[in-house]
Amino acid sequence: MNGLEELRPGLFRWTALHPDAEENPDPGSPADWGPEVGSVAWAGPDALVLVDPLVPAGRPELLAELDALEREHGKPMHILTTLKFHRRSRPGLAARYGAATSRARRALPEGVEAITIRGAAETMVWLSGPRALIPGDRLLGEDAGGVRLCPDSWLRYLPGGMRREELRAALRPLLDLPVELVLVSHGQPVLENGREAIAAVLPG
Repeated sequence: MNGLEELRPGLFRWTALHPDAEENPDPGSPADWGPEVGSVAWAGPDALVLVDPLVPAGRPELLAELDALEREHGKPMHILTTLKFHRRSRPGLAARYGAATSRARRALPEGVEAITIRGAAETMVWLSGPRALIPGDRLLGEDAGGVRLCPDSWLRYLPGGMRREELRAALRPLLDLPVELVLVSHGQPVLENGREAIAAVLPG
């Protein structure tokens, strides 16, 4: 566990233990994700943006860091979630900071784009300034660097019954972005050459 780590000027990531994580999940199962999950804060031109924030009750020092960042930045806060399972601490933080939570295009802060992954029940967040892509569950971090697709079991609840090849096709538009960082929720983030890391799992 750690506090806010500044990856680029004004771009922060932190990890926290998720209370619903299973201790020994079966490999490839819906519960097969590490107990620590990542969250992002970006001090943008006109808003402090949080993406998929998790601030457990037992981490008062983390909340204090967010308080300090919010005071220092002095702009309104906007909280975004990439999919329904990542609402996490959004309600409490939205109430604490009077934050907006809309993903509507017209309501997004400057330099923030919501990228809908069709059929995957996920909306990734693109921060054009730091060239950072923030996925939810469809792209995961690899311990040795790079990214990987989520397990097949993570797709089974989708109404359309998406398969891996369909997911790859839905993710290919990401290659049109000049991605430098891929700030995943699960696993290690990619801190350089992000587009190349995404391309490696999207052959063809």
